[in-house]
Amino acid sequence: MTGARNMNISDWLIDHEAQARLFAFLVSFALLLVLQRLWPRRKVDGGWRRSATNTALVIIDTAVLRLAFPLLAFDLSIRLADREVGLLQALPDFPAIVLGVLILDVAIYWQHRLHHAIPILWRLHRVHHADRGFDVTTGVRFHPLEIAVSMAIKLGIIALFGIAPMAVLIFEIALSVGALFTHTNLYIPATFERVLRWVLVTPEMHRVHHSWHRDETNSNFSFHLSLWDRVFRSYRHEPRDGHVNMTIGLTDFRNDEEQTLVSLLLNPFRQTGTATYVGRS
Repeated sequence: MTGARNMNISDWLIDHEAQARLFAFLVSFALLLVLQRLWPRRKVDGGWRRSATNTALVIIDTAVLRLAFPLLAFDLSIRLADREVGLLQALPDFPAIVLGVLILDVAIYWQHRLHHAIPILWRLHRVHHADRGFDVTTGVRFHPLEIAVSMAIKLGIIALFGIAPMAVLIFEIALSVGALFTHTNLYIPATFERVLRWVLVTPEMHRVHHSWHRDETNSNFSFHLSLWDRVFRSYRHEPRDGHVNMTIGLTDFRNDEEQTLVSLLLNPFRQTGTATYVGRS
């Protein structure tokens, strides 16, 4: 029997990591675009120009990562596994994978929270929050420098714990797909949504985080598992103005000129008329 026939799905995913991640992203992006068009939760301003600008950022982000880092998350995990380096390397495969995914998920919760609390990190992250709309394209709207900082933190976590390649791959796919889903302007029946958010972050839950009210912006930091907000006391159930009438974005960046691609790339280097960061509420 050939090696190809003996290869299981885990081996195939590891051997075709880049293709698997790209396929999951493109299929999810296309599907969620259609779903939010068919069943929108609320009206989104900005039109195709806003969507094109947000999508352009993810292309720039990808190029920056490839140029700035000789090794990305998955590549590093492969090398660490080969050398058996890291705190989780002594565990059997299944618990190592589960624990690795959980560690990365709670790490990104705290990374996100620190991006709101530390002024220099907030300057990078506010590009994401300056979006006046909230839909699937918001899920790819991040400044390239924030993406680079996030990757550096992720690499440090992977190196410290020796997180298994399969755990990294699962998390990376979940991260890209989850970022799209949690920002989708999709109507989900209330009864189902209330049950779902006990486990996963839903668009309804994450939309609160994009409110222009500071205390609401400083809530609901989780990316995948919603339990971190409950455990670390940052959970907020609803926006005070209601989901349909709430204002999305930041008070300092409401003009059309501040929503162009060039303005977004320069945004972290600008002073604003009020507070330069959201800080603690």
